[in-house]
Amino acid sequence: MNSIIVDDNKIARITLRQIASIVTDLVVAKECESAAEVVDYLKANTVDLILLDIEMPGMNGIELTKNLGSKRPLIIFTTSKKDYAVEAFELNVADYIVKPVTPARFVQAIEKARDLLASNSEEVTANDDEFMFIRESNIIRRLKMDEILYAEAMGDYVKLHTTQKFYAIHSTLRSVEARLPASNFLRIHRSFIVAINKIDTIQEGSVIVKEKPIPIADSYRAALSKKINIVQ
Repeated sequence: MNSIIVDDNKIARITLRQIASIVTDLVVAKECESAAEVVDYLKANTVDLILLDIEMPGMNGIELTKNLGSKRPLIIFTTSKKDYAVEAFELNVADYIVKPVTPARFVQAIEKARDLLASNSEEVTANDDEFMFIRESNIIRRLKMDEILYAEAMGDYVKLHTTQKFYAIHSTLRSVEARLPASNFLRIHRSFIVAINKIDTIQEGSVIVKEKPIPIADSYRAALSKKINIVQ
């Protein structure tokens, strides 16, 4: 996994490179002091992951992420403040680490990024509402809508969970929601869409699908109640 470290603080860059060295398959290809340097580097180089500070002179990390667009590398924010967490995750970043970065927390974030990259998948649309095509490595696979248990937003990817495995699609949850038939799929949280006919129980603010609790956000609760038409 190729990465770059972006931080205007030299000591922070050195520290993060040292921690990154414990992950054997993670290569730090470059250290950048500014967002402008990142933009120039990415014009001629491809990376899988950006370890990105937020508060930097000039263009900050949030602004850089927005400017890089939807085809950007995975991003893990490393910042000294928690204040940007909500805005960061709305940008579908892979993770958000509050400094000081510990080896355990760093490895956890890298595992999440690796998980997203593992399937090397991307969405391919289809006209038939009963299935969609996805790319898994170099294989284009037809996935039946009825096999999908739920969809989960995760960084720049969406996980489509089935009984057997999950498929990571380089997409947004909004885009996936548009492809799934509204007759049987419903968003119940900012990060989750669930197949209504796969819900086993609803309890303690969550729906249970194959023993997996999925949170219900208050803003989606009324739509869920209407959709499932509970018999009292």
